[in-house]
Amino acid sequence: YFMTTENNSTPDRIAEVRYELRNGIAFITFDHVAARNAMTVGMYQSLKSICEDLAKNSSARAAILRGAGGKSFVSGSDIAQFSNFTSGEDGILYEEGIDQYLAPLATLPIPTIAVIDGMAVGGGLAIASCCDFRISTPDARFGVPIAKTLGNCLSAGNVAWLIAHLGINIVKRMLLLAELVTAPELLKQGYLLATYPAESLEIEANQLAERLMKLAPITQKSSKLTLARIIKNNLPDCSDLIRECYGSADFKNGVTAFMDGKPPVWTGK
Repeated sequence: YFMTTENNSTPDRIAEVRYELRNGIAFITFDHVAARNAMTVGMYQSLKSICEDLAKNSSARAAILRGAGGKSFVSGSDIAQFSNFTSGEDGILYEEGIDQYLAPLATLPIPTIAVIDGMAVGGGLAIASCCDFRISTPDARFGVPIAKTLGNCLSAGNVAWLIAHLGINIVKRMLLLAELVTAPELLKQGYLLATYPAESLEIEANQLAERLMKLAPITQKSSKLTLARIIKNNLPDCSDLIRECYGSADFKNGVTAFMDGKPPVWTGK
């Protein structure tokens, strides 16, 4: 679970989300190459703002999201912030924050394409799953191995979204077994639209965006937002489970072990 433990305020460490609109296509790039594009809080906030602005921009017709550096899409979230957690309530607020950061991407009124080089893990899997289509390199891997790394959990909304896109059996393998599932399996399952060699990803993504831009935009908006509302409808309150997980000794030990580069020891307490 490759996630940053660095102080991202240091000037030589770029940790940003870049955005450019060209010929109707919004290009969104996750750039934190030193940490395999792990998401800092600032990066999540930037993604949210970019998507909110894009939703109001009538000249944008499609969006392509990709990680910088050619080796990872997004490899997770900044772990250092968890060191400051003192109770399960911090976990409740954190998971609510993640849901709020990702909602504008999931409900963008234009089609979105995730281009995945190598790795979409943790927050990266959530971001890729918020996109309408995913293409990747054949060696890409996907998962949420928190049962192996930190001992935290996901919100009900995040889990519901993953189940809708991956199916409950694959999600259980990711969450309970901490498996990283390979691109060929997810291509067969339908989560991935296609796989291509790394050198072909850019042109294939652009061609897919061009194809999407030739179709009826209001139909596309209506269709994807209807699907999003169906997935999110009547979510259960799982705050008790989140509170227990983030308030546990296991979570505290998991974060400490991760920061120290040691394997965690789970006690179930």
